[in-house]
Amino acid sequence: MTNEPIEIRSGTVLPARREDIELRTEDGLTLVGELALPADRDPVATLVTLHPLPTAGGFMDSHVLRKAAARLPAQADLAVLRFNTRGTESPRGTSEGRFGDGVTERADVAAAMDFVLQRGLPNPWLVGWSFGTELALKYGRDHPVHGVILLSPPLHRATEQDLREWAGDVRPVVALIPEFDDFLRPEEAERRFAVVPDIEVVHVEGGKHLWVGEKQTHRVLTEIVSRVNPAALPLEATWSPSEG
Repeated sequence: MTNEPIEIRSGTVLPARREDIELRTEDGLTLVGELALPADRDPVATLVTLHPLPTAGGFMDSHVLRKAAARLPAQADLAVLRFNTRGTESPRGTSEGRFGDGVTERADVAAAMDFVLQRGLPNPWLVGWSFGTELALKYGRDHPVHGVILLSPPLHRATEQDLREWAGDVRPVVALIPEFDDFLRPEEAERRFAVVPDIEVVHVEGGKHLWVGEKQTHRVLTEIVSRVNPAALPLEATWSPSEG
């Protein structure tokens, strides 16, 4: 193996211990997923990822989540848990059950957090993207997460009351709002999230709902790492095998 640094591109997969996993829900479903851990050390924190809307093509391999699992165990010493919510299909397989429009998925979030606790994974953070942000806002308070990161929250299923219930919660909630989002742009996001002043709303100039392109991906991953393990910054654009 050459020790020459490699440029990190869309399809780059850095070293990690990767394991296909199954989650079992309280209503008897088996959900498929993957756990990625640093290759040769323990993780310092855990990202529990919640994917975009499955009826619109979202799944555990949606690109930002896939790239987080491909890079952050090596670059930032993070564990990354990805899974398909009920009825969702990906190359990893299809989770049992049917899409529950964000209602029955409460049990899916619980199953993921049960797995985190059973495996002793440290310092879990929920990272939701689009539909996944609805699940994080509605159900994240039920679990011992250290914080919540919301990517492109549409605030369709998460109500004002769901937001208000975070008021006074000491755990950080960070919302990344793309400038050109399809559903919730910065001005409206400031108004909607104002019911919970402690929520940090981050405007991402030039950003779009799907975070397409390496520049946007790098921004999202940097924002995540800056909250979860800031000592790992900056995330470099190249990787040397000697670092793994």
